[in-house]
Amino acid sequence: MWEFSTEPEFQAKLDWMEKFVREEVEPLDLLFPAGGDPYDTRNAAARAILKPLQEQVKTQGLWACHLGPELGGPGYGQLKLALMNEILGRSYWAPTVFGTAAPDTGNAEILAMFGTEEQKARYLKPLLDGEIVSAFSMTEPQAGADPKEFVCRAWRDGDQWVIDGEKWFTSNARYAEFLIVMAVTDPDAAPHQRMSMFVVPAGTPGIEIQRNVATMAERDELDEGIHGYIRYREVRVPADAILGGPGQGFAVAQARLGGGRVHHAMRTVGKCRRAFDMMCERALSRRTQRERLADKQAVQAFIADSWIELQQYRLMVLHTAWVIDTQPHGAARTQIAMCKVAMAKVYHDIVQRALHLHGSLGTTHETPLAEMWMSVPSLALADGPTEVHRTTIAKQLLKQYQPAEGLFPSEHVPPKLAAAKERYAAILKEFA
Repeated sequence: MWEFSTEPEFQAKLDWMEKFVREEVEPLDLLFPAGGDPYDTRNAAARAILKPLQEQVKTQGLWACHLGPELGGPGYGQLKLALMNEILGRSYWAPTVFGTAAPDTGNAEILAMFGTEEQKARYLKPLLDGEIVSAFSMTEPQAGADPKEFVCRAWRDGDQWVIDGEKWFTSNARYAEFLIVMAVTDPDAAPHQRMSMFVVPAGTPGIEIQRNVATMAERDELDEGIHGYIRYREVRVPADAILGGPGQGFAVAQARLGGGRVHHAMRTVGKCRRAFDMMCERALSRRTQRERLADKQAVQAFIADSWIELQQYRLMVLHTAWVIDTQPHGAARTQIAMCKVAMAKVYHDIVQRALHLHGSLGTTHETPLAEMWMSVPSLALADGPTEVHRTTIAKQLLKQYQPAEGLFPSEHVPPKLAAAKERYAAILKEFA
């Protein structure tokens, strides 16, 4: 049966989260606003504030809720996680406070599924405890996120693997205790069987961070960039550093991406809701031409359109989470891609309207809107270009259809009308 309500016990947890994030977590966004601050474990002041907040989350049983009980989490399904991430999306620091920051969440799942016992002890436990952070090193400067164009290689040399090549945009590499690296191990294999995944300690000789790339929301002159451009110069790791076996890198990567994309989408719902709240407050507070902005039809259209778009997107994400929870693995592929495609446009449109209503103030850093606006282009590229996901959607949908058998479409009216007349000929003749 269809159901659109949340059980009271879990709603109480969501209500606690809502208040906690607004009152306790959002101040961290103001005190430590740089993109790398939540991942910098060496920042003593930030950690002194963070740790007690994390303890409160653990006391509430809301720490690392994407993990099963065997890994210290409650094992919530994607639907509950989506509702939680809607709240966490309000704050940049919130995922770190709740033990759900990317890429650590996905890396933890990879280690849990494919890591050795020694790797789990060395990396997984401190990662789950929030003591260290990690990086996922996949994209390449000449290829972006297209694995068919990857050239960073790894080959077996005795009891070691040797990794050589470049990786681009490895988020948080400068703070990571370890990196999970995708490299080509069989160039002649089928595209999805060419690559393997490796866990590489950050201090391994040969790892060279060429530079930490700053996005448009960061400043090079202050060294705020957190996306590493890395050269792996014949980096040697032991034979058991491979995760999932030779040629299984693509399958390992896919194991971590689906749920993460839904979490990302729902956090975007939370960001949109924050921008929408600001829009409505501004409309009621600001006056021009002797009346409130809220009394202007154009502003009313802004508000109505934004709310409609936000509710449509929210329901799409929640439905996707429900499919993941209730259907066989892979059944939500099209829905996940739909969430990814719609995400950036909904965010762009709502933030743009909110910024516009704030006038010059909206273009400054005296509200969160400028930061939101600068993150729009990145959102369209995160987890793969939007165009790739559009193609996925179209291909999956077209599998459900067949070409017309004859010269005309199957909905061609003349033959259907003739068939209807033939079917009811007796009645039509009787009442002619």
